[in-house]
Amino acid sequence: MLRFPRRVGARFVALLRTDPAGVRAGFIALLISSFGDLIAGVTLAGLDKTLKNLPGLVILIPAAIGMRGNVFGALGSRLGTMIHTGTFRVSRRLDTQVGQNIAAALVLSLSTSVVLAVLAKTVASVFGQTSISIGEFVVISVIGAVLSSLVVLLITVGVAAFCATRNLDLDNVAAPIVTAAGDVATLPSLFVGTLLIKSHGVTAVIGVLCIAAAVLALAWTWRERTLDVGRRIVKESLPILLVAGAIDLFAGVTIEHRLDSFLAFPALFVLVPSFLEDSGALGSILAARISTKLHLGTLEPSRAPWRAASEDILLVYVYAVPVFLLLGLSSDIAAAITGYRSPGTLNMVLVSLVGGFFATTGAVIVGYYAAVATNRLGLDPDNHGIPIVTSSLDLLGTFSLILAIVILGLT
Repeated sequence: MLRFPRRVGARFVALLRTDPAGVRAGFIALLISSFGDLIAGVTLAGLDKTLKNLPGLVILIPAAIGMRGNVFGALGSRLGTMIHTGTFRVSRRLDTQVGQNIAAALVLSLSTSVVLAVLAKTVASVFGQTSISIGEFVVISVIGAVLSSLVVLLITVGVAAFCATRNLDLDNVAAPIVTAAGDVATLPSLFVGTLLIKSHGVTAVIGVLCIAAAVLALAWTWRERTLDVGRRIVKESLPILLVAGAIDLFAGVTIEHRLDSFLAFPALFVLVPSFLEDSGALGSILAARISTKLHLGTLEPSRAPWRAASEDILLVYVYAVPVFLLLGLSSDIAAAITGYRSPGTLNMVLVSLVGGFFATTGAVIVGYYAAVATNRLGLDPDNHGIPIVTSSLDLLGTFSLILAIVILGLT
């Protein structure tokens, strides 16, 4: 009975001894992402007037934020696999492996932003909510995507190059930093987009140009002969990214149903971006590690994840405890500094830890099976693992957070 836990413990200790720098870098990346998302939470609270003046915009925000993490988190996962296989080379040439990956990420970010705008307007109509026009949704979504994508792209490639030169495991670092960068960069970028919808005539023209740019980008990817790798990435990724975006919209609706709890204690709003990002990052770390092992042939797909990747799963739980503990404390401090009412430091920490346990368990299940299932279907887990994990954890993380709030009686 005790042999299995001992074996897992021994393998985990071996993992720590083999790659202490990589494990430490992953933990630091998670902390950086958590504190970065506190900025996103405070920024979101500061956009209250904009959200009131542009009804329905709040529906788009979770999906827009999540999409940057989905697109560039997957890019980071692919770059991590390149580093492990020795094919990572930074170059200005578009026809290289890295160049095609970058082009595919930008095309995916642009094209999905248009679809998200349409879906946001549709969801608002289905739920009977007054909202801005579809043209306004398109302008805000696309401008926000373009500006934030340029920032997150530079960070993703920069982190990959840094890890490659320092011999660090990008799988431990990319997902937390990239998704946090997406969260922080997307909100201000969306705000810039709102500045371009003052005139209906100008909005309509910009909206048409945005749609045309997305269509042309997709057509160019399909027709350009030198982009065979980029074309495959776009073809495989686009469907799952659209599904992920739709799931993120439902995550926003879920929070809306418990809006009274968040209005009673606005400090909980500060907690939301970091909590969801950390949940997704933990699952993404596991998915990226499993994906790399599948590519290298060091892990055989199995229905028993504890046997196939026990040390990787244990690492995720080890990461989770201090991350969610510090998240609860830092969110309460940030709320106190900005003047938002809190249910108390202890309750904030308990909400983060209890919800974090549920979310981490979901992250382990989704992260492992997302990588294995896509591999069994003959698809690249680097293209599908991160989007599946981050979107699913946006929804599961929301449920987990609300469940913790209910358990603690903060309703």
